[in-house]
Amino acid sequence: MLARASNIPALMAVVVIAVAAGFADYQNREIHAQSQRAAVLDKLGLVRAQLEGNVYSNLQLIHGLVGVIATEPYMGQARFSALSAYLFNQSSQIINIAGAPDFVVRMVYPLSGNEAALGLNYRDNAEQRDAAMQARDSREIVLAGPVHLVQGGRGFIGRYPVYYRNGTGEERFWGIVSAVIDADRLYQESGLDAMEADLSIAISGRDGHADNGAVFYGDAAVLDSDPVRAEVLLPSGNWIISAIPNGGWSVNPPNTVVLRVGMGLAAALILVPLVLLGRLNEERRRRMIEQRRRESELSRLSRRLELALATSQVGVWEMNIATGHLSWDDRMNELYAHPCDGGERDYTHWRDRLHPDDLERAERDFNESIRSGAQYLSNYRIVTPEGETRHIRAIGSVYQDQGTSPRIVGVNWDATPDAKLSEALLRAKTQAEAKNFELETAKARIEHNAMHDPLTGLPNRRYLDEILDMHTKRSAHDGGYVSIQHIDLDRFKQINDTLGHAAGDAMLIHAAEVLRGSVRPSDFVARIGGDEFVILCIGEKSDAELRAMAERIIAAMRKPVSYQGHECRFGVSIGIAGGDVSTTPAKQVLVNADIALYRAKERGRNRAEFFSEELQAEIITAKRVADDILSGLENNEFVAFYQPQVDAKTLDIVGMEALARWNHPIRGMLTPDAFMAIAEDLNVVAAIDKLILEQALAQHRKWKAAGLSVPRVSVNVSARRLNDEGLIDTLKALEIEPGTVSFELIESIYLDERDTLVSFNIDQIRDLGIDIEIDDFGTGYASIVSLLQLRPTRLKIDRQLVMPITSSAGQRRLVGSIIEIGTSLGIEAIAEGVESFEHATILADMGCSALQGYAIARPMDGDAITQFVASQSWRKAS
Repeated sequence: MLARASNIPALMAVVVIAVAAGFADYQNREIHAQSQRAAVLDKLGLVRAQLEGNVYSNLQLIHGLVGVIATEPYMGQARFSALSAYLFNQSSQIINIAGAPDFVVRMVYPLSGNEAALGLNYRDNAEQRDAAMQARDSREIVLAGPVHLVQGGRGFIGRYPVYYRNGTGEERFWGIVSAVIDADRLYQESGLDAMEADLSIAISGRDGHADNGAVFYGDAAVLDSDPVRAEVLLPSGNWIISAIPNGGWSVNPPNTVVLRVGMGLAAALILVPLVLLGRLNEERRRRMIEQRRRESELSRLSRRLELALATSQVGVWEMNIATGHLSWDDRMNELYAHPCDGGERDYTHWRDRLHPDDLERAERDFNESIRSGAQYLSNYRIVTPEGETRHIRAIGSVYQDQGTSPRIVGVNWDATPDAKLSEALLRAKTQAEAKNFELETAKARIEHNAMHDPLTGLPNRRYLDEILDMHTKRSAHDGGYVSIQHIDLDRFKQINDTLGHAAGDAMLIHAAEVLRGSVRPSDFVARIGGDEFVILCIGEKSDAELRAMAERIIAAMRKPVSYQGHECRFGVSIGIAGGDVSTTPAKQVLVNADIALYRAKERGRNRAEFFSEELQAEIITAKRVADDILSGLENNEFVAFYQPQVDAKTLDIVGMEALARWNHPIRGMLTPDAFMAIAEDLNVVAAIDKLILEQALAQHRKWKAAGLSVPRVSVNVSARRLNDEGLIDTLKALEIEPGTVSFELIESIYLDERDTLVSFNIDQIRDLGIDIEIDDFGTGYASIVSLLQLRPTRLKIDRQLVMPITSSAGQRRLVGSIIEIGTSLGIEAIAEGVESFEHATILADMGCSALQGYAIARPMDGDAITQFVASQSWRKAS
């Protein structure tokens, strides 16, 4: 029986070997199959990488062209060909590039050989329509193909949607840029032709749709032969490339015979030792019985040894629970400050060292472990005879060997460093929590300061922007009405400049208090900078309610404010706007309120104005004109026209007035009333004056060279230019011939209040031999005293005074008085607005020196004036 039992392992081995042999044969076939697939996959991976790389490199070349078209949407064939020619210098399979604005091919490169593609409408071409529409709708590159090309052949077409921004910043669809990749060259240069010697290859996924399974390269039968597949990733889809070895997969590996012979030898090597091991097994069993007896004897000693070896720097102790006998090693004696003399120890040696505060708990832990037999765990303090306090950690277990009394064995170690570290960590944690609280408090204070104005305590511009953004996001879909009042203090700068910044701060604090008291608790009041405030009202309010609130604020702000014995008065201008944030973002409502504020200031301040579409249109128009003016200055669009001035008696030409005209590229020739007010706001009137002066001087030199008698040229000079510190140096650089130029001061309202710089510049102008004239005399506020101080050479009587003299005796007396005043002061008089020779006769009889108006000539450019002077046509008309 024993002999038969010992042979069981051998029999089992026979079964296992047979199964293993069959499995090994199966695995060998599987490995052979996998090696074939791996070899095919390596080759296929190279082809896939080259195919994918070539496609991407071709498409990447067109990105730059698309970017240029987005910035030059109106480029023509020549520009398109120049840009495309650069791309064809790069290595690629691209054979042509086509630009299709609005889906119709208008540009092709190269044009030669591709004329048939011009005029192709993708909307009408069934083979290419879907891909073109997909590119437009997805806004991404779409690779289609292979397709039949209009110009012949087959290829892949990469279509790029092109978007651009128009002049208003709105994004528009331009069309499609198509790059045609030669299919045969792509296959050849990607290595497909070279691989056909070893592999049968099929590529599926027409138009990048791998899921449609359509094979466009190779034999579709490859897909039914368990091929190796690889995915070719495209910008807008993928292809599946499949391959098998030429001739199909081989089934039987070449090493089958060798493997089977080896398996037979291995079986023999295994079975012979197993038979021998079976016989030795009985001897082993007999010896195991003796080994178990010895293991039982060593168990008690092994347990103590394992505890000792598992710990470091610990004291080991053991106590007989029945007798109370206690055994300590030397480390235990060291811990408890007893001599290491091997002397007897008992329970009292341990208890007497316990800290009084821990005595009861430590004894309870010890006794509970002995009573229940559970693991003994305890932490307590002891006090040495020298007064040192130590933290002890104790672990123990109750056990009982067969035939012996129950015992408890354990270890103690000094946990004082850990306890001190825990105390330090606890203190550090407490301090960290305190510091965190301080940091949180400081953070809250910093955040509050960052979001509020330190002077008034109101929210600041940053806080307002966050509130506007939050309300816009929250109400973008469901809608929500907001109204904003943009408030600016009037006369605040005067108070600040005269009484100091402290007074200005007091006024701002007062204004903030007025605004807080004038709104609802739900309204949001902010100071956004300087003397500007904003009130944000959530929820729809009627115009009447908003105007009533604005009137209350205006009335409250009018009341005088006492500051250090001074009575300070100021007002407010308010711009009001509202809107539904689902259609108008809250920040745009703030911009609209700012536009309305500008209108309130423009109309006299201390008032409220509502935003309207008409107001916005005016602002947009002014902005467009302002942009055109700045562009016109850059492009030299401002030109000088000239109107003759003739002697009232002899009709000889005594001068030309140079008049500014704007040769607008779209609106044509414009007079100053169409642009001068906006130019004044832009502070470019002085620049225009300078241009006209330079052109007038150049024209005067031409007249002189042509032998035409034009004694002088009059040029308008603005008050801003008279305040230019570099004016005199500029004039000196022009080398003006004395007596040939006269400056007309067109802003006579400032003549009575000239500052030192203006007076200095006028004196220097006169020293340069340039005459001074007062333009539009009779409509401003210049006094006789200012005439004496300024000492002009000529007065130009405004056309509004001259026109009625033919029908009004009173008007004739008024003009005659002006001429007499000028004559008495040695100042010549020039009459503007001479519309008829009846005017000319009357003015000559009054003693007027010179005449200017349509009766003589209309303003003309330099060439026309040259012909006019040469023809002497005004004399014939008179």
